[in-house]
Amino acid sequence: MKSILSIALLLSLNLATVIRAEDWPGWRGARGDGSSSEKNVPIKWNATENITWKAELPGLGHASPIVSGDRVFTVSAIPETEARALICLDRKIGKILWQQTVVTSPLEKKHKLNSQASSTPATDGKLIYVTFLDVQDMVVAAYDFSGKQQWLVRPGQFKSVHGFCSSPVLHNDKVIVNGDHDGDSYIVALDKLTGKTLWKTPRANKTRSYCIPIILQLSGRTQMILSGDKSIASYNPDTGKPHWYIKGPTEQFVASLVYNPKADLLFMTGGFPQHHLLGLRHNGKGDLGNIMHVPKAELPQVAWHHTKASMVSYVPSPISEGDYFLIVSDNGMANCLAAATGELAWQEKIGSHHASLVSANGLVYFVADNGVTTVVKPGPKFEVVAKNELGEGCFASPAISNGQIFIRGDRYLYCIGGGKQTAASR
Repeated sequence: MKSILSIALLLSLNLATVIRAEDWPGWRGARGDGSSSEKNVPIKWNATENITWKAELPGLGHASPIVSGDRVFTVSAIPETEARALICLDRKIGKILWQQTVVTSPLEKKHKLNSQASSTPATDGKLIYVTFLDVQDMVVAAYDFSGKQQWLVRPGQFKSVHGFCSSPVLHNDKVIVNGDHDGDSYIVALDKLTGKTLWKTPRANKTRSYCIPIILQLSGRTQMILSGDKSIASYNPDTGKPHWYIKGPTEQFVASLVYNPKADLLFMTGGFPQHHLLGLRHNGKGDLGNIMHVPKAELPQVAWHHTKASMVSYVPSPISEGDYFLIVSDNGMANCLAAATGELAWQEKIGSHHASLVSANGLVYFVADNGVTTVVKPGPKFEVVAKNELGEGCFASPAISNGQIFIRGDRYLYCIGGGKQTAASR
C-alpha cells in the first residue's frame, strides 16, 4: 500500500511539473495570446547576470524564437547570400545544431521596421513550419527536428511594399497562414504532413495586413478570429467558412487580437490610417466603418472604444491578464485598462515598442526596442517589479518556457534564468 501511494505521489508530482512547464510552440506561445501558465519565471537580469547562455545568430530577423523540448528554433535572413534560413539550437547550452536554407531569392523590399525573416515558426513537436517570401510567392515549408525538409509549397502570391510577415498557426491537422496583401488576399490551410491545400478562403479587399489569427472556443464553436483586410472576421478553422464579419473600423492592422475570459470580450487594436482600440463581443456582424459617427446604442457588438493614439498599438500585440488589459503604443506609452469597461487605470511612458507583450505568474513583460524589459504588475496603479537592460536592440517578441525567457536581440539570442552563464558555440 505504501509503495502504491509513493508511486501515486510521484506520478502526481510529475504531472504537476508537466502542467507548470510548457513549450512555446509558435507565435505568442501555446495559446497564441502571449500568456504563459508557468509560475517560476525570471524577473530580474541584465547583460551579465541571470543569463544562462547567449548565442550569436547569423543574419537578421525579427521572428520570435520558439521552444519545443530541448530545442529552440528561429529564422534569419542572410543578406550576403540572400538565403532565408531555419536555425535549430540546443536549449541547454545555446549551441547551433543545424541551419537549413529554406529559400534563396532577392531580398524583398520592406518597411524600415520590418525584416526579411519576421514570421515566427510553429511546431507540433514533430515538424517545424516556416513561412517566407520568394519574390512575390508565399513559401510555406516543413522540416523535421533533424533539419530534413519534408515539403515546400507556394500556396499563393503576396505583394506589399512593406514586406512580408505571416506566422503559421497550427490547428489539428492543418497549418493556417494569413495572406492579406495588396492583391487577391486569402487565408489558406495546408495539410501538416504533405503541404496540400485543404481550403483557401478569399478575403474581400486587396489590403495588406500582418495579423496572425487566434483560435478560441467561443459561443459554443471553434472560432479563428483576426483583424485585417479592412475588417474583423471569424472563420471555422476546419473549413475556412466564415462565422461572422465586421466591416472596419480602419484599413490596416498588424497586432493580433486577444481575449479576456472574465470580461468575455475580444480586444482589437489598429492601426492605420485611423487609431482604434475596441472591446468587442464575439457574436460578430455589423459595420464599424463609420464608428466615429454612429451612436453607441447602434453598435451592440462594441463594449468600449478608444481612439487616442497613445492608447492604441499598431505593431505590438496587447495582452489580457486577470481583470486587466494591457497595451503599449508603438512610441512606448504603456496602458493598463479594466478589461470589462475599458476604463484607463494608468498610462506611463516606457520606451518605443515593437515586440509584443507576454505574461507569466501575474506579471506582464514589456520588451522595448532598446532591449530594456520592464516587468509590471497589472493593477490600479503603475507598479514596476523590475527593469532589465540587455544592452542590445530588440524587435522580436520573447518566448517563455520551462522557467526561462528567450529574447532575440539584433545580434544574439539570450536564454535567461535557470542556470549559470555560458558562451554558446558560434
